Amino acid sequence: MIVSKKKPIEELMAMLGGVKKVALVGCKSCASACAVGGEKECNEMKEYLESQGIEVVGIVLPDESCHKMLVRKDLKAVMALQPEAIVSMACGSGCQTVAENCKVPVYPANNTVFVGQTERVGIFHEMCRTCGDCVLGETGGICPITKCAKCLVNGPCGGQKGGKCEVDPNNDCAWILIYNKLKELGKLDKMVKTQDDKDNSTHLWPMSVNTREVKK
Repeated sequence: MIVSKKKPIEELMAMLGGVKKVALVGCKSCASACAVGGEKECNEMKEYLESQGIEVVGIVLPDESCHKMLVRKDLKAVMALQPEAIVSMACGSGCQTVAENCKVPVYPANNTVFVGQTERVGIFHEMCRTCGDCVLGETGGICPITKCAKCLVNGPCGGQKGGKCEVDPNNDCAWILIYNKLKELGKLDKMVKTQDDKDNSTHLWPMSVNTREVKK
């Protein structure tokens, strides 16, 4: 789940500047689940923009706004109506995918914040930083890069208090969670193994993955 939050409307309006005719592109997948880019939110945005004197010529909701071929197909109808700009109500990836497939400016209505776990409807927790160097097999399935405010890979700092993080006391100390999980699994021997520093060269931006390449 790619989790996004709505931008302050003032920021979006400032980006739009003197634009008077727009199209809205939402997303039936993650943005809908986060209640920032589904049908309801797109209709609310249409109503607001029109109250500000901006004509909304159309709304499209691809099944996945980050899917290049779907977006290309779905955009044809609204682009025929000649909007001056598009407001993307998807994540950052969706916004960029739309921008690749049109010749007018595309403005994001949302801020993309993390890759998350869905606990239940409307409640998400950050679980992965997409660092490209996964250590979950050594840490009981708990990510120290995401869960630890200092991204420590070899045990806790000395600042935890009562099992809580010193940076944000609302969060549990990641390494106490890891210790307890490894103990539960009977794998505490993993705690004495020194992990290598994170190899950031495994995640040099921008990246591409082609699963269709012939494997030798």
